[in-house]
Amino acid sequence: MNKIILTLLTVGLFASCANKAVKTETNELVSVTNDGNEYDVFGEGFDLKNTLTKDAMFTKYEGLKVGDTIQNVQFETTISSVCKKKGCWMKLDLTKDDKQANVRFKDYSFFVPMDSEGRTAVVHGKAYVAEVSVAKLIHYAEDAGKSEAEIEAITKPETQYLFMADGVLIVKD
Repeated sequence: MNKIILTLLTVGLFASCANKAVKTETNELVSVTNDGNEYDVFGEGFDLKNTLTKDAMFTKYEGLKVGDTIQNVQFETTISSVCKKKGCWMKLDLTKDDKQANVRFKDYSFFVPMDSEGRTAVVHGKAYVAEVSVAKLIHYAEDAGKSEAEIEAITKPETQYLFMADGVLIVKD
């Protein structure tokens, strides 16, 4: 009975806001359709409007220095890699020459599928630039399944483009 009620509520929400992502209170996968694309929803829902391209987002990142933040921004790009242990972070393409945004998820409250590399995503949240410690870089390299040699080569902190996502939409295959 509860599943029927939840299903009816979800269908009603989709009908009332066709371009807004919706989050349910269960762990069920939610999907939305916008401009002919169907998306799986992770985290909080958000309106698909004022979405930047990866090039426009890269330009914004270039204008930031360590400690600067851009709130409530969203951009669309390709997922280049995902945490292989549980999907707790992902890297998104920003340019053709391997510039990437490292994305984590607000309050560690949701994850993305570990097999979502190569898929198109729209992320919503906070963009910022920070220096990432050697310890964290090693942790991320281990999560990504890097070789022992690649991990041992990490010897100094890096300044990176970071993104704290409160919501993620991933185009369905």
